[in-house]
Amino acid sequence: MYMLVETHSNSVLHLKRSPGIRSWSLLVGISSVGLAAAYYSEDSIGWKLFYIAGCLFVAVQNLEDWEEAVFEKDVGKLFLETFSLYKKLLTLSRAGHERVVFPLDEIRAVNVQEEKVRYFGKGYVVVLRFVTGLSHPLTQNAVMGCRSDVEAMAKLITTFLELNRVSNHRDPESSSDTDGSDVNDPGGQH
Repeated sequence: MYMLVETHSNSVLHLKRSPGIRSWSLLVGISSVGLAAAYYSEDSIGWKLFYIAGCLFVAVQNLEDWEEAVFEKDVGKLFLETFSLYKKLLTLSRAGHERVVFPLDEIRAVNVQEEKVRYFGKGYVVVLRFVTGLSHPLTQNAVMGCRSDVEAMAKLITTFLELNRVSNHRDPESSSDTDGSDVNDPGGQH
């Protein structure tokens, strides 16, 4: 699964992503190697602790990040937050928590992009396209083999931000033969 919908209302869309089964499997598998090496070796306690700590370090390094995306129409901003257990343990500070803020009115398109995942093939990620020309992925990691989940998430975001409605309203205005006097009338919007 790409992302879970935590909250969905007219003004807030809150999406979350946790490490997937592949990440947890790697964590358990690599940690087990360290524990087995320590258990079955006849080395000193120092070396056994080194085996365990080394494998735990590599295991946590391969764990995916926890990610959140909060679209708030009332505030007019998108908050992308990432929490990395590896960075948190490595620095012993708040460095594992990153936050990026984007204005919602600058998002012009939401697309699904295919990425090559080393050793595993193709993965898919939602990419936000901004009016400035900047493109930013919704998550840092692509999901493998579930293009339909990623496309459904892109459609949900597009619908929530009313990007289809914005593009449809612009087309008739640009091709209209009227003088456009009622287009900017604030009284006609309510």
